[in-house]
Amino acid sequence: MIYYAVVNLILFLLMGIDKRKAIKHKRRIPEKTLLLLGAVGGALGGLLGMFLFHHKTRKSIFYVIYIGSFLIHCGIYFRILIPMFAQ
Repeated sequence: MIYYAVVNLILFLLMGIDKRKAIKHKRRIPEKTLLLLGAVGGALGGLLGMFLFHHKTRKSIFYVIYIGSFLIHCGIYFRILIPMFAQ
């Protein structure tokens, strides 16, 4: 749980930072970094960052990676969690 909380918070903050840098025409955070963090468990933070900061909302790859990753990680999480309570 701590891992997911940290990676989601990091991606959420990076989405806000990247949006701010985009507005100020400064050097940006690579899209690969944002997508990778979403794929390794930060999808919810990425989606929240997309909608709150109105950032990367026109790029369908972000929806595909973030929603797909969220569903996969939920499946993994519940696959591990349910057997723990079944005993």
